[in-house]
Amino acid sequence: MARTNDTSHPLLRLLLLLAAGAGLVSATDHIVGGHLGWNPNINYTLWSNNQTFFVNDLISFRYQKNMYNVFEVNKTGYDNCTMDGVAGNWSSGKDFITLTRPGEYYFICGNGLCFSGMKVSIKVIPLPSPPVSPSHSPSGHSPSAAGSYRAPLAGLFAIGVWIGFWI
Repeated sequence: MARTNDTSHPLLRLLLLLAAGAGLVSATDHIVGGHLGWNPNINYTLWSNNQTFFVNDLISFRYQKNMYNVFEVNKTGYDNCTMDGVAGNWSSGKDFITLTRPGEYYFICGNGLCFSGMKVSIKVIPLPSPPVSPSHSPSGHSPSAAGSYRAPLAGLFAIGVWIGFWI
């Protein structure tokens, strides 16, 4: 079962960009291998060691469709280039995978090319806690959590209405 994310629609891209600007979306898309993509004979350990992966970030695999694929496996599957503990597989050539939990993730190519280096392990860390600032309200009470989201959500709602008007 292949999972993909299509963000090619211009209005969807605009909405995502505006949401990111409003601070509602802060995930990073890590393209495996950078400009080299997902191909044999690349040192993905070096690439992975130069990245910082947080919960809710994306890892994306870019490769020639019908030639390669991606399987999420457990450590044994990673170490031995086998399908032990398969947790997911993708084959679109442009696969986006959300890193939903902290911990280790292991990905391999299932076409036998794992032995040629097409495997990557990553360590995902929890999101850092937002800084806590003292309350500056005259009454000494801090604003409610719901109140702190009103402005960004109102702006996002207005953008959604504007986009809906033009569709």
